[in-house]
Amino acid sequence: MNLAKLNKNRTLIKDVFKSNSKNVEIAGWVHNTRDLSKVRFLVLRDISGIIQVTGVKGKTDEKIFKMMEKVSRESVVYIKGSVKDSKQAPGGKEINPDEMIVISEAEKLPIDVSDHSKTELPKRLDYRFLDLHRQRTQAIFKIQSTVGSAFKEYFVNKGFVDMHPPSLIGSSSEGGTDLFKAKYFEKDAYLAQSPQLYKQMVACAMEKVVTITPVWRAEKHNTVRHINECRQMDIEMAFANTMIVMKEMESAVKYIVEEVMKKNKDDLDLLEVKLKVPKSKYMTFEEAVKLLKKNKINVEKDDLTPEAEKKLDELFPDTVVFVYDWPMSGKPFYIMPKSEKADAKVSEGFDAIYRGAEISSGGQRVHLPDLLIKRLKANGLNPKSFKSYIDSFRFGAPPHAGWSIGIERFTQVLLRLPNIREGVLFPRDRDRLSP
Repeated sequence: MNLAKLNKNRTLIKDVFKSNSKNVEIAGWVHNTRDLSKVRFLVLRDISGIIQVTGVKGKTDEKIFKMMEKVSRESVVYIKGSVKDSKQAPGGKEINPDEMIVISEAEKLPIDVSDHSKTELPKRLDYRFLDLHRQRTQAIFKIQSTVGSAFKEYFVNKGFVDMHPPSLIGSSSEGGTDLFKAKYFEKDAYLAQSPQLYKQMVACAMEKVVTITPVWRAEKHNTVRHINECRQMDIEMAFANTMIVMKEMESAVKYIVEEVMKKNKDDLDLLEVKLKVPKSKYMTFEEAVKLLKKNKINVEKDDLTPEAEKKLDELFPDTVVFVYDWPMSGKPFYIMPKSEKADAKVSEGFDAIYRGAEISSGGQRVHLPDLLIKRLKANGLNPKSFKSYIDSFRFGAPPHAGWSIGIERFTQVLLRLPNIREGVLFPRDRDRLSP
């Protein structure tokens, strides 16, 4: 197969329907086959769509007609032929083949790759490389691609610097013991829980930064909302407080949803997902607690339960609900307290709730070294382990704030996927380390 020639001459399936070309060359996967003895059909699929290839006994070359009988589903094939109008064919057009090459023959499939697959998710994930042949699975990740590119586009266009933080760190980013340990030559190292400390350092010099970066958390959970490796969409802004960065998130989420609605209409239709550009609602943690208790929903002293998040979605549908003035006990050491008192009860932190789930946490950071040391000690952490981080604020650090959205969590929430693993290309959880 001359790939250079194929690359030059190949027409994507979606473009076959748009053009008036009578002769085309296409290549893709055998989505389905049907044999009516004297008429044989191949439904061919590429990343852009599907089209019917029709062979007729006595009219189609005999060699091609036999190949159409024997070719297996998901085999990769090349077809050259003429385009005909057909009321019976999907999309109203079909191709009558003049040439057919089986580029790669598929063996017996270990899972059902139809869009109505009955294969359970764990087995589909065992064969994720094959599960990606499903149009529904592809739709999820095409939408996720738009989410990530729209996020970057929104902030880069506003002058944010695209940064790339390290994934190996020498101490905890956020406190706690939920770290994956690694050996770094003669030293102990850890996989980063977050780009938090590094994006703050960069923002204190370059003012506005954005990143999408992998993070790891060694938490031994096994839920439909959590995984142990994910990718975070993060920003950090100098000369900003909590309200400023919440407003940035409000605009960014609206922009992302608008872009998905515009660029992924067919994918949303395939997944049967209806989207609206979200509204926004702001309330303090205290106000949220009162409202939820009024609706007979229990709330923890420094957190919102999944039940509470779902109730906020019922009360404020298609809305990003920003809950701020969060209890200090529910936020990490680097979140600024409302006052500099050692026993401050309220923080400059917030959570954002959308479509029944938390999509983000953030807030204003501690930029004062002495206060940061107090906060580390109050959280049972040793300031010596964070020396370079603390020192970075000793030489002219402005007030700053930021937040993070997990792209897989956002995908799950946006598309209302029952399990976050549906929105992760190759999930890493407590039990899965391959493929």
